[in-house]
Amino acid sequence: MAGVPFTQELWAAARLDLAEVRRGRWLVFSGVVYAALAAIFVLVGLRESSVLGFTGAGRVLLSLCHALVLLLPLLALTATGPVVQRAREDGSLEFLFSLPLRRETWFLGVTLVRFCALVLPLVAMLVLTGLFGRFMFGEAVAWPFLWRTIGVSACLLLAFTGLGLFISTTIRNGTRGTIALLALWALSVALLDFALVTVMLRVRLEPAVVFLLAGLNPVETARLALLSGVEPELSTLGPVGFFLATRLGPGPLLALGMAWPALVGLGALGAALARFRRGDVT
Repeated sequence: MAGVPFTQELWAAARLDLAEVRRGRWLVFSGVVYAALAAIFVLVGLRESSVLGFTGAGRVLLSLCHALVLLLPLLALTATGPVVQRAREDGSLEFLFSLPLRRETWFLGVTLVRFCALVLPLVAMLVLTGLFGRFMFGEAVAWPFLWRTIGVSACLLLAFTGLGLFISTTIRNGTRGTIALLALWALSVALLDFALVTVMLRVRLEPAVVFLLAGLNPVETARLALLSGVEPELSTLGPVGFFLATRLGPGPLLALGMAWPALVGLGALGAALARFRRGDVT
């Protein structure tokens, strides 16, 4: 690999994976999912406007964001989970690494392409949804909340991109890998909440302890970051919300909702890369 510039090597790896993404129609799939989700919430807003008066683009965006918090982890896991495993099975890795291409460069190129394929359509969808509300209903676009949503969603996607690639490098069997991806998604978006509620019903916990346990889940920190942008008092969360509103506030919750998922994603990517460099290509 001596004499080959890193940027040229990375660009070659990224182009290879981008071609794979385009063949798999992942860009189209992500765009269609985001567009369908936005259309559903805009239509809901239109239906409400005929009865109660349009409640504002901010409400539509808030509802959309809460749906995204549940959907984005699944999209990231399905986009990244089979990558390494499939490349091993079809012999792509063995062929690529017989060329002047380092493992870490290929891994970085795949990570960047998959992450961008998930984030860029999301950004376009959120901006277009805000502009649609502005020009169709005359509603002011809540740009601060929109940028908050984009930042939190990007960090959440980074978290599950890293976790998906870690599973892909760790589990070689396709069926087991799929089960692990679905189990991780279910634990992140639902089962951990149920487990925490069960513990709270049996044991009296202080609000700080509840927040600490819930905050270990990147999905929960992302949800809190989004909710605090619209309802700074967090009254819907009861005592825990009062504790968060008085002790932390919207700014620190936003920082936590972006920093913790990003840290989880980078940690998972580091572990995945270390395992990938040591593992076999076949």
